[in-house]
Amino acid sequence: MFDLSFFIIALPILLVTITIHEFAHAFVADKLGDPTPRLAGRLTLNPISHLDPIGFLMLLLVRFGWAKPVPINPYNFRNPKQGSLFVSLAGPLSNFFVAWVVAVIFKNVPLPNSYLVDLVSYTIWINLSLGVFNLIPVPPLDGSHILEYFLPPHQYEVMVRLQQYSFLILIGIILFAMPILMTIIEFLYRLLVG
Repeated sequence: MFDLSFFIIALPILLVTITIHEFAHAFVADKLGDPTPRLAGRLTLNPISHLDPIGFLMLLLVRFGWAKPVPINPYNFRNPKQGSLFVSLAGPLSNFFVAWVVAVIFKNVPLPNSYLVDLVSYTIWINLSLGVFNLIPVPPLDGSHILEYFLPPHQYEVMVRLQQYSFLILIGIILFAMPILMTIIEFLYRLLVG
């Protein structure tokens, strides 16, 4: 179903949010000594560099999509395991940071019309949603790489085996665990704007 407000307000915010998220991964990897994202053209705020064609099409059709994962080579980091953790944290933390900055503006700057109020609200909500969703510890989401850091080496194989079922697990989460995720996002939203 065509939703004009989605295309006017939410879609541009989604594109910017996804771009910042992926750029944050690339930026931290580059700063930690891995040139792979830069060489792949991902150390940029140009949304086109981060879009996955199928993920973007899904975003348009069903309001749920994805970007191209930023390629990294952990062996370029001084500490591969810790470097991978920092790179994985960078994406969600960038979203939480943007949500916080926009919420500060929202609470302290009078907005002249309802369009701007919607724009700011959507920006906070979408950034929180992307940050929370990416912390789910299921491959290929950032949360799975964060969890890997804390797993003992002998349990790492479990995460590798989980990858082959990740798409089905994510569909299951979207279908059955969305109320829990929405409650968390709503709580964080109220915390920021309340």
